[in-house]
Amino acid sequence: MTEIQRPGALYQQVAAAIREAILSGEFAPESLLPSEAQLMARYGVSRPTVRNAIAALRAEGLIDVRHGKGSFVRSDGQPTLALDRRIQHAPGGRFVMPGGDIWSEAEEPSVYRTRTTKATGRLLDLGEEEELFCCDRLLIAPTAAAAAMHRTLVPFEVAEKVPALAEDPGQQPTDLYELLAKAGHKLWWSETVGARMPVPDERSMFQLPDATPILHLSRITHGTDDRPLILEELRIGADRAEAAYRITADKQPTRRRHT
Repeated sequence: MTEIQRPGALYQQVAAAIREAILSGEFAPESLLPSEAQLMARYGVSRPTVRNAIAALRAEGLIDVRHGKGSFVRSDGQPTLALDRRIQHAPGGRFVMPGGDIWSEAEEPSVYRTRTTKATGRLLDLGEEEELFCCDRLLIAPTAAAAAMHRTLVPFEVAEKVPALAEDPGQQPTDLYELLAKAGHKLWWSETVGARMPVPDERSMFQLPDATPILHLSRITHGTDDRPLILEELRIGADRAEAAYRITADKQPTRRRHT
């Protein structure tokens, strides 16, 4: 039996002891932790104390509780899927996204009308309650066992100026880029990456382990006048993927000399 001699609540002491065993490698990644009875005997504590300790470690993300199987040490492996976020020009005025072929659509895309929120309105440089076309795609990457949700938001005022876009706002993003370019826009893109804890529907959809955040990528397509034209949002479990970028240096603006 391991004697507990640390300050703090008893369950915190047990949690600290289990944490040390995990970090030292005694309990290896993906291994099944000892049963509640074994942990009670090991640390000389009650069942509620063990359960509270497991709950604390679960909240930290060190332990994944699998119903009917027990508590497992979370893997410390690297993300299994690298998201290549580049956009490239292709012959004929087309656009391609390298690595885009890793995804397949799990179901038919859902196209509907919606309105801007405070967050999406800010990104699209619009007020709240502005009309949008929305297309949701549930994507699957079979080789990495990863799921992602991709959303495209197109303002009505943008679609009205590009008839082919208004007729079918649910086209693939690269096809939308091509339509905008043919309409005379010189396109460029900006992107932000954030992380947050999932809501229950997202946790179920992405089959996320305990205490696992999601990556939330927001990409804006800008036109010739730098005005936002399209907003894309990609959500995926942070334990399944990492975003990869190619960064190039912009030319520094030429300063005018005053004479």
